[in-house]
Amino acid sequence: MPTSSKKEVSTLLVVIAFATVYLVWGSTYFFIRKAVLHIPPMMLGAIRFLIAGSLLMGWSLIKGERMGTWQQIKPAIISGLLLLLVGNGAVIWAEKTLPSSLVAVLVSSSPLWFVLLDRPKWKENFSNRSVLTGLVIGFAGVILLFSENVTKAFASPDSSKAIVGLVVIVIGSMSWAGGSLYSKYNSNTTATISSAWQMLAAGLAFIPGIFLGHEWSGFQWQAVTADSWFALVYLIIMGSLVGYSAYVWLLQVRSATQVSTYAYVNPVVAVLLGVFFANEHMSPLQITGLVVILTSVLLINLSKYRTAQKKPEVNCTVKGVVVEMGKR
Repeated sequence: MPTSSKKEVSTLLVVIAFATVYLVWGSTYFFIRKAVLHIPPMMLGAIRFLIAGSLLMGWSLIKGERMGTWQQIKPAIISGLLLLLVGNGAVIWAEKTLPSSLVAVLVSSSPLWFVLLDRPKWKENFSNRSVLTGLVIGFAGVILLFSENVTKAFASPDSSKAIVGLVVIVIGSMSWAGGSLYSKYNSNTTATISSAWQMLAAGLAFIPGIFLGHEWSGFQWQAVTADSWFALVYLIIMGSLVGYSAYVWLLQVRSATQVSTYAYVNPVVAVLLGVFFANEHMSPLQITGLVVILTSVLLINLSKYRTAQKKPEVNCTVKGVVVEMGKR
């Protein structure tokens, strides 16, 4: 598995990657909502990931990277279908009928699924009170942040759609966590090549959905507004090429639980963008939710930092014992 060890990875690069996933993906809820207003969901997924995957593959080949063997491509295809077709596809489909704020709440269950599905890390995660406390507090914070919007959504005449959307998003969140873990433990090529194959596989898989859902009927390219085109371009460049590549790389160099904190921070970013750029108002309850979420992320990351700091000491102790035994 060609991944760098944590000692070899630049701390600055890790910080930049986390900032990218936190900030960029926090804005994609808004842009997905803009795009699906005039572009059908399955068509949006196909266009987005086929273009992004092709561009990333082309860039990788220009840099001299190899496309990989079937043993390397197969894990990327499987993780791409789980992550992007099912996981991201659920978000795209849900945002056609549900408020993006409600979708953000449902997606925030992902970190919990990361812990439950990450069997190799069960002992470490379930014995770490800071991680478990942080996960529970984070989910509670997201609920506080969007509780008012969620109440309105379920009190509306179309509440049945909200319930269906809830089920779809929960399945999507489970698939996203499973795909992320599969990619982490089975990827055996570079992050860029893996990301490219994942996006190409998902893009192709979205195409049958276009015909099964009869999305071509009545669709007219000229009817797509400039805002929807801009949203699509943003999703391709920032959401996929930049954000998704950073995410796949982080999975290779950091624990899945730590990387999964993006699902708590993204809703915070989405709300702040609304406040600063759309003149939206934040209630005291929402501000409380923000503080709770940031506290949870701090708990999870602080725990992982302490664990990382202890490992070198353990290694040094073991080496010392071995040297002493050798002398005897």
